[in-house]
Amino acid sequence: MLVNMREMLNDAKNGGYAVAQLNINNLEWIKFVLTACEESKSPVILGVSEGAGKYMGGYKNVADMVNNLMWFLKITVPVALHLDHGTSYESCVGAIDSGFTSVMIDASKETLENNIAITKRVVDYAHTRGVTVEGEIGHVGGQEDGISGEILYAEVDECVRYCMETGVDFLAPALGSVHGPYKGEPKLHFERMKEISEKTGLPLVLHGGTGLYDEQVRQAMECGICKLNINTELQQAWTEGVRNKLNSDSEEYDPRKVIGAGEPNVKDAIKVKLELLGTTGINQ
Repeated sequence: MLVNMREMLNDAKNGGYAVAQLNINNLEWIKFVLTACEESKSPVILGVSEGAGKYMGGYKNVADMVNNLMWFLKITVPVALHLDHGTSYESCVGAIDSGFTSVMIDASKETLENNIAITKRVVDYAHTRGVTVEGEIGHVGGQEDGISGEILYAEVDECVRYCMETGVDFLAPALGSVHGPYKGEPKLHFERMKEISEKTGLPLVLHGGTGLYDEQVRQAMECGICKLNINTELQQAWTEGVRNKLNSDSEEYDPRKVIGAGEPNVKDAIKVKLELLGTTGINQ
C-alpha cells in the first residue's frame, strides 16, 4: 500500500538520515527501483515528472502500474508516489485524484506572493485527501545555472514566510544544487541550509543529487536535508549497461533483454546511494 511522505521524512529528520527520491521512467524502471529498495529494506519515494507521467500514459496509469507491481513483487517497504515539479494546481490535482500520495508544486518562478497563493491552494486540496505537499522557493535551476556568475540562494525570511502561510509539509529551497550533470563544482550553501531548517522546522529537500560528493551529501543531512532527489545518475547507469549489451551482442533483438541489461547497473547505483543516505536496513 502506498503511503504519503509525512512519516518517512519526519522519521528521517529525527534520525539524521535522508530518504531517496528515485525518479521512474517506465514499467521496467519501477521494477528496478522497487526491487532494489526491497532488497535493501529501505523506504523510497518514487518521483514522477510531468513529462514522465505523460510518457507512461498519464497519472492514473502510473499509479496503477506502481500498485500492481508492488503487489506482484510483494513489496513490504514504505513507498510514496510523488509528483515531481508539478507546474500548476491542475497538474497536482490530477496526480492526487489518480492515486499519488504526495505532490510537489513548483511555482518558484512566480513572485513570492503568487508562489504562496498557488502553493496554499494545492495544500488545501491535498491535505483534505491525506496527500503531502512539497514546495519550492528560490528556483532550483538546470545544469547551466550557478556555474558562472552569481548563484542565487533562497532567502531565510522568505522561506519562513512561505512555510507559515502555505502549510507545506516539506521545503525545497534553492541552495546551490542543479538538475542534470554538473559542469562545474557544486556550491552548496550549508550555513543557509541549516538556518532554514532550524527556522522553518520542516524536513528539507535537496534536488539535483547527481554529481554531489559523498561528503557534501553527509553534510547536507547534518544541516536538515531529509530527502535527496536522484535521477540523472540512474539514467546514466542504465544507459551504460544497455550500451555495453548492444556493443557486445549484435545478435540480440529481444527488447526485454535489451532494456533489462541496464538493471544491474541501476540497482547497484541505487544501493550505493541508500547506504550513503543511511536508509539501508531501516525496514527490516
